[in-house]
Amino acid sequence: MSAYEYPSLNKPSANISAARQNLRRLSNIRYIALGGQILALYYFTQIYPLGLPIGTICTLVIGFAIINLLTHWRSHWAKTISEMEFGAHLLVDISALTVLLYFSGGATNPFISYYLVPISIAAISLPMAMTWAITGLSILAYSALLIYYQPFTQLAPHHGNPGFNLHIIGMWINFALSAGLITYFVVRMAAALRMQEAELSTQREEQMQDEQLLAIATLAAGAAHELGTPLNTMKLLIDNLAEEVTDREQQEDVATLNQQIARCRKTLQSLVNAASIIEEGSSPIPVASYVEGLLDNWLLIRPDIKPDIKIASNSPAINACFHPVIQQSLLNLLNNAAEASPEQVKVTIHWDALSLYINIRDYGPGLSSDQIEKMGKPIPSGKPGGLGLGLFLTHSSLNRHGGRVSLSNADGGLLTSVVLPLKAVCKPGDVQ
Repeated sequence: MSAYEYPSLNKPSANISAARQNLRRLSNIRYIALGGQILALYYFTQIYPLGLPIGTICTLVIGFAIINLLTHWRSHWAKTISEMEFGAHLLVDISALTVLLYFSGGATNPFISYYLVPISIAAISLPMAMTWAITGLSILAYSALLIYYQPFTQLAPHHGNPGFNLHIIGMWINFALSAGLITYFVVRMAAALRMQEAELSTQREEQMQDEQLLAIATLAAGAAHELGTPLNTMKLLIDNLAEEVTDREQQEDVATLNQQIARCRKTLQSLVNAASIIEEGSSPIPVASYVEGLLDNWLLIRPDIKPDIKIASNSPAINACFHPVIQQSLLNLLNNAAEASPEQVKVTIHWDALSLYINIRDYGPGLSSDQIEKMGKPIPSGKPGGLGLGLFLTHSSLNRHGGRVSLSNADGGLLTSVVLPLKAVCKPGDVQ
């Protein structure tokens, strides 16, 4: 809820922008002010006459009522209401109040402090620069009304001096201080509230991602359990087939199938062992060994590609801990590049004492700007048979373990950059 949105019995719809809600509330505040002006006009003309210019003031009140009707209509118009437009409506209020006060005693009018109302609204609803502009214009208008106005002896403080007196000067100083303090403190309070709201929104989004990941993990665990039996059956059949075939080419095909089944069984076993690894904690391993193992697994999965791999020779010989899901996340990114351009993939890897850097360059069609913006969410896959979960899971997993993933369309392809922090001390449940 915006800082200017007060709770009510009829809560506004969530799809109404804050600026539109604020404009409707400003319109309601104007109706209240118009009612007060009409009552004051009646009182000071019929009950306690002051000699006010009735015709001029009535024209101003009617004109302001028409402006407010147009504002009320604008708040229901479909066109977006910007902060600049909302600030312009507040300037209309300041201008109308200034003209009205000019004909009713100027700074001697006790309603001069009504300038604080648009200042307060601006401090809560608008950026700091626009708020200070409205505050400055209000103080300027108040200052002008100290000199230029139509005086009324009934409103003027009783004092011997015909010019400025301590009462008028004190009122001006009080107004200027109040306006400055409201602008200074309320702007910062509103900014803090907006920051807190943004943090809560981020936490809600992370919680939704956690729920999505938990649902996917539950399905993956069930799939791992169900796939064990058919893989064992396929393993027995291929072993029998290997004993029967005599053709060399067929033997190579059977060996490849056997190798792929072994890979599938190893992957399923890693799913079963992941929980125990997280609970017990893993041991630090050389980063160079981890990188080589990652690339070996990838080439084993994708024997059809011949990537250009460059590992910096000047990277330090250090050990680090790696969470079990990190390797699968990195394999997803490497596989995406291989599927985008099987004939040409460039991988450059280096690390320092703090982070591991992996750049993956493919020469495929790249991603649309919409897909890049939604990388942290499940999106429809453009690959045949793709589920649209790979990038989502990779992004969520690496972010959870302190890493960062960025995608950018290069000249004829996609550049995927990964930055992964390295930790030398392993603890149970540690991110790395």
